Amino acid sequence: MIFKNIVESFAVNYAHNSIQKSLYNEFNIDILNTTYTKTPKKDKKYMLYAHVPFCHTFCPYCSFHKYHYEQELAKIYFENLREEMRQIKEAGFDFTSLYVGGGTTLINEPELEKTLKLAKDLFSIEDISAESDPNHISPESLGRFDGLINRLSVGVQSFDDETLKRVGRYEKFGSAEETKRKLEQAIGKIPVISLDLIFNLPNQTKEQLINDINVAKSISPQQITFYPLMKSELTRENIARALGVSNVDNEREFYEIIVSEFAKGGYRQSNAWAFSNEKSADLRDEYVGSNLEYVGVGSGAFSFLNGQLVINAFNLLDYGRKVKERQSPVIAKCAFSKKERLKYTFLTRLFDGAVDIKTYNEQNNANINKDLFVELSLLKLVNAIYEENGVIKPTFFGKYICVVLMRDFYAGMDKVRAIFKDDAKIKRSKVLRIMSENTEQKFDQNIIQPRAAM
Repeated sequence: MIFKNIVESFAVNYAHNSIQKSLYNEFNIDILNTTYTKTPKKDKKYMLYAHVPFCHTFCPYCSFHKYHYEQELAKIYFENLREEMRQIKEAGFDFTSLYVGGGTTLINEPELEKTLKLAKDLFSIEDISAESDPNHISPESLGRFDGLINRLSVGVQSFDDETLKRVGRYEKFGSAEETKRKLEQAIGKIPVISLDLIFNLPNQTKEQLINDINVAKSISPQQITFYPLMKSELTRENIARALGVSNVDNEREFYEIIVSEFAKGGYRQSNAWAFSNEKSADLRDEYVGSNLEYVGVGSGAFSFLNGQLVINAFNLLDYGRKVKERQSPVIAKCAFSKKERLKYTFLTRLFDGAVDIKTYNEQNNANINKDLFVELSLLKLVNAIYEENGVIKPTFFGKYICVVLMRDFYAGMDKVRAIFKDDAKIKRSKVLRIMSENTEQKFDQNIIQPRAAM
């Protein structure tokens, strides 16, 4: 047991250091002074992502691109978002799925409704996923999206009142009991309701974690997701200010508890950190896990096209001006080496539960056993993966490795968002080495009011 713990500890540290090295070497973003036009490739399938960058409340652990909500500016923004969708249609794209993220996507329900209806008119959209907070899930609110939204992910984060108070959610969204009641009333109004919670918060106890699991299961949503707390330069100080600092990292232990509690029945694990109700179809949580390439529309939206990360303008005024003048809103891009693309695709597929070797090789023009020989050998050595009938699957420890890698990847994306909120830096730069940039001091100033970005 001691030897096993040593080996697994080494593997986790190696995985962390490996992705940090990849991010450091590959996250070199070119600021564009020429026009980049998003264009589709024949016979390639894409997903559409739309970003809604507004929130009423800023949680200390959230680093997504957002501004305080102002109704007038939000209305103008949604008009620009719909115009960009029309331009994407003119470029020749079509989509069967749409993911609307934020921010709080349901923050302006009439404007979102118009946007979703337009998306279905323009494209071959079959399913739409969106996100919400507990204040926009009343039966009346959800009723207007009947036939539009297929899956709604609700950010609950915790069912512990003291935690909710410390992060500023109790006053805005109500107590844990009130949130539970709202969720119970929402079940059935949208085909799939997913609850998002966070584990490994500073000073979180096992009892609090198990209570979160039990309360979430008692509501019987179609899916429950437990994200590890994702600390980055952008959020670390705010998390410490709101929740304190803990010298103990319970991530691995708490992850074992989560998997063990869900294994007791009622839910099955559908990816590394999501659990589907046994009465529901097998669900997936991360849109990047199921879609190799996607097109992002909206301020600060990311696209992943032809092995490149493509970045829309973050500044609301710049974004709106470019769209209205029918200019591409893309301001930057980052190309990745084939090896890193293969590693990323392998991670997302393993995170989702399985890597079909034949399909992987065909989709990526690769030979996985040759191209990722070192990575696969190390994962097998530490008992993180095994092969069965031509499919690579993660063990329990392999799933935890996926959690660590995905958490670190998102922390790297946090740095991208932080840097692109700094208009002055963007305008004076030609190339940004993301992992070398200092982002700690910019968070508070850059997300307070949308007018500050204009």
